[in-house]
Amino acid sequence: MGRKWENIKRSKAKLDQERGATFSRITKDIMKAAREGGPDPETNFLLKTAVAAARKANMPNENIQRAIARGAGLSGADRYEEIVYEGYGPGGVAIMMNIVTNNRNRTAADVRHLFSKHGGSLGESGCVSWMFQKRGVVELDRSQVPVSEDELMMVALDVGADDLQATEDGYEIYTSPEALNQVLKGLEAAGIPVEKGEIAMIPTTTVSVTGEDADKLLKLLDLLEEHDDIQNVYTNADIAES
Repeated sequence: MGRKWENIKRSKAKLDQERGATFSRITKDIMKAAREGGPDPETNFLLKTAVAAARKANMPNENIQRAIARGAGLSGADRYEEIVYEGYGPGGVAIMMNIVTNNRNRTAADVRHLFSKHGGSLGESGCVSWMFQKRGVVELDRSQVPVSEDELMMVALDVGADDLQATEDGYEIYTSPEALNQVLKGLEAAGIPVEKGEIAMIPTTTVSVTGEDADKLLKLLDLLEEHDDIQNVYTNADIAES
């Protein structure tokens, strides 16, 4: 699972980098963390990790506080609701999206239009979710980890993680969604710097996509990621590096 997930994430990271969307991505991470665990970074370690990433990217503190307030529902009269949309992209790949919107009809029309225009179709609730598993994922930069892989595995298991996998640039620690905050707190206490923590939908199987389908899919994923109301996009596509 780890290498497939790494391939999917690398494709997404490349898109983010190409369009300079670092602030947009981090803002969404902060909002999601505040929504799931509350606005206090001292008790919500998922939020603490997201805020640290924002500061590393030189995001202004005003932007950080605004994202926390909006995510935690503290930012005025607008009522935001969370929805999960599911569908199929080019090549028959499964796509899941976490939506946060104050206008469900507008967002549904936007997403349906993007899917139909780029070779996909928005589906009914449950049409692809069975192909994904909800997991906590913690990313570590190998150059920042002060212990060996074996020692890191021991620390991770001790603080409540399920698994550790080496990636191209570092490590990924997998947890149950409920244990993520505890694991982040335990890693900090053990002096292990965290690059990112999130609750993600991990594909249990993947679909290989190449050629024209891959090009269309990357375009669709790019546009979905750019949409203000779409918090996260998950796919089971295994896209060739080329």
